Amino acid sequence: MAGTDFEPDVKVRTREYRIGCVGAGMIMAECHLAAYAQAGFPVVAIASRTKASAEKVARRWDIPIVHDTPEQLIEDSKVEIVDLAFPPDQQPALIRHALKQPHIKAILAQKPLALSVEEAVKLRDEAAKSGKILSVNQNMRYDQSMRVLKQIIDSGALGDIVFAQIDMHAIPHWQAFLADYDRLTLANMSVHHLDVLRFLFGDPQDITTLTRKDPRTAFDHSDGITVSTLRFPSGVLAVSLEDVWSGPREQGYRDDQHINWRVDGIKGVAKGTIGWPTGVASTLTYASTQTTGGEWVTPSWDTMWFPHAFIGVMEQLQYAVKTGTPPALSVADNVKTMALVEAGYRSMAQGRTVRLSEISTN
Repeated sequence: MAGTDFEPDVKVRTREYRIGCVGAGMIMAECHLAAYAQAGFPVVAIASRTKASAEKVARRWDIPIVHDTPEQLIEDSKVEIVDLAFPPDQQPALIRHALKQPHIKAILAQKPLALSVEEAVKLRDEAAKSGKILSVNQNMRYDQSMRVLKQIIDSGALGDIVFAQIDMHAIPHWQAFLADYDRLTLANMSVHHLDVLRFLFGDPQDITTLTRKDPRTAFDHSDGITVSTLRFPSGVLAVSLEDVWSGPREQGYRDDQHINWRVDGIKGVAKGTIGWPTGVASTLTYASTQTTGGEWVTPSWDTMWFPHAFIGVMEQLQYAVKTGTPPALSVADNVKTMALVEAGYRSMAQGRTVRLSEISTN
């Protein structure tokens, strides 16, 4: 059928660089390492805050070396790419340590890169000066439905885009360290959606964000449920909604957690679901007056955001090292996503629309 020739997953172009993993929590154990094993990426060492946690994950994934500390792993000359899954208050120091090591070719950092845009800008500039590649793990760009949606938009099948929305009613896994920060949903969940909207439509001109507390989250937080409206220079209006409450979660209550998305264009519509809340593949269906004769077409795939998207994240970094070209997920681009998150927090705090030009990234 016409309109189904897409690439939901990346082709692995290189897998030769030795990876050292820092962190042994859920995101490393269940996503990064599962993806790397499937792709055949060589993981040579692991370290975490506690050696016992690192040893447990090393046994599970057959990682040959367990270091006592993250710093020792970074100093190991066998490691060429440092893969960080560490809290944002501790991550910058590890990045800077890696930038000093002659054997380290590249670093994959988590989002948020740091606790402030100012610190992220410093890391961006320090990495550029060092000549090493610093990439940030914006993994939703490699969700299969988002990749295919981007391909559909870029093909012109939907025409000029009018409106877009991401509608989330799902309960994230909040890491324990987030209790130490007052920023919660926008910085740690909405960031996926805000970044993918930038991936699809470019840089917005302004953002308006409203919030209320999440009744389930016991620790203090400034933002629970969040709703952001973005306007783009092209005219696109987009809404990103993160209802992290999404209803009771208790014995006998059949919850309906889900994430839906929709993009309306002059010549067609694409809509779908993000599968991670229920552990299934994301979906997409679209209709176009240009390419499908107005009929709904539904390409399909078996892979999922978690863990398969993480193949794409590490693949783009390995390929950047191999070719000497900028990574698809560059730190310079991520600074713009951090600026968008910062503008959202300013909007909440000041009760107004915030232009992105107000947030300095120089």
